[in-house]
Amino acid sequence: MAENKNKMPIPKSLNEVEKYMEKRIGLGKSFDLGIRKLKILRKDVHMYYVNGLTDTLIIVEIIEELVQINDNEKVSTKIFEIVENRIVHNSVERVKTMDELVDQVLSGLLVILVEGEEEAFVIDTRSYPGRTPQEPDTEKVIRGSRDGFVENIILNTALTRRRIKDERLRFEITSVGERSKTDVAIGYIDGIANPDLIEIIRKEISKIKLDGIPMADKTVEEYLFKQGYDPFPFVRYTERADVASTHLLEGHVLVYVDTSPSVIITPTTYFYHMQHAEEYRQSPAVGTFERWMRFLGIAASLFLLPLWFLFVLEPSLLPESLSFIGPNKETNVPVIWQIFLADFGIEVLRMAAIHTPTPLATAMGLIAAVLIGQIAIDVGLFVPEVILYVSLAAIGTYTTPSYELSVANKITRLIFLLAVALFHVPGFVIIITLFILWQAAKKPLGTPYLWPFIPFYPKALLMILIRRAVPGARLRPSITRTADRQRQPSQ
Repeated sequence: MAENKNKMPIPKSLNEVEKYMEKRIGLGKSFDLGIRKLKILRKDVHMYYVNGLTDTLIIVEIIEELVQINDNEKVSTKIFEIVENRIVHNSVERVKTMDELVDQVLSGLLVILVEGEEEAFVIDTRSYPGRTPQEPDTEKVIRGSRDGFVENIILNTALTRRRIKDERLRFEITSVGERSKTDVAIGYIDGIANPDLIEIIRKEISKIKLDGIPMADKTVEEYLFKQGYDPFPFVRYTERADVASTHLLEGHVLVYVDTSPSVIITPTTYFYHMQHAEEYRQSPAVGTFERWMRFLGIAASLFLLPLWFLFVLEPSLLPESLSFIGPNKETNVPVIWQIFLADFGIEVLRMAAIHTPTPLATAMGLIAAVLIGQIAIDVGLFVPEVILYVSLAAIGTYTTPSYELSVANKITRLIFLLAVALFHVPGFVIIITLFILWQAAKKPLGTPYLWPFIPFYPKALLMILIRRAVPGARLRPSITRTADRQRQPSQ
């Protein structure tokens, strides 16, 4: 039945079309579905649209042009061609089936039908509600552009094309979701991006079969990678058009999903999540310094607390000059429980801050820092050293550019702490080794997750550790397996 419905041609009788629309999409019941009936050269002309998704001014302009046909044209049998010539719009296509017609109307396009014709005109008059481009909150820079992606896929691709005016830039769009029919586009530069990677992503997106993807890009990511309960991100998200454009030029493939301000970058590794746009808005020396500070913060978020707790359990590991490290007073609560309580408390406060209205967020922060923290120390629930090191680890978490990676590192840190608490030094060594082996074994989309550390590529690793000047970076990263490795044309 579904197959026959998809191939149903457009009836010549507009009354049949109207009855079909009433039954199929609720025309006459849903207030936002509109129909405009005109009489052009003694023939009926119907227009279907969705209020709120179309530009009313363009529709009014088209109606004015069509109405003027009665004053300027004689009765003719070629009314279909006359109407087509009078449509004042740059994007006009034809559809021949009712299923295509319904999809286009619900996507925000205007459909015009002429009595006696088995084809309909589709005019792109979409005007989706949304905000204007603005700087993303999670990827702020001191210097740089302030236009970020929004929830409109058309605007997002336009922001990208504004930065890359290459005739080989491609945006392949498709519809995902039986009910939501969400637009999903694959962006890449033909001749640079790996054709095999493009084909894999194209096939995986075509396999998405479900009612809809209201959660947009995250649902697409789960279908692309099927990572299960692995907390570490296999793709990088960005809301900055300049970051997305840079990765396109490096040979990456991007996935744009309508209703989402984030763009998926593939393929990526662990180290891609440690980069930030600010590094490339400063001089190479300053960018390298900021990168190393960020690396230090990420390392602290992973290893500082487990290492400190190991020294608490094994004070003999410390040299005499560092013997002051560790709790200076006894409490009734074991140190490991203090660490877990403090870490969970910070996470709860972070979640509360997200859901707290902005005017109240500052007050909540003062209550948490001044009252809860200090009183907890005074009553003996925590020792000051636990609060210190948990806070340093939390700061390291916040310095991580990728939110997904920061949360994954936090979960991993808790596992490290548990291993140290149970097995002390052997537990610390074994869990770190297992962690590295686990990460090295991952190959999302055939890409080694710890590249270029494992497998080891000295030049590529050097480019990660040191922010090179743009004139010196003449080759694209080999991890993308691009068709054209040369970043800059030879002189």
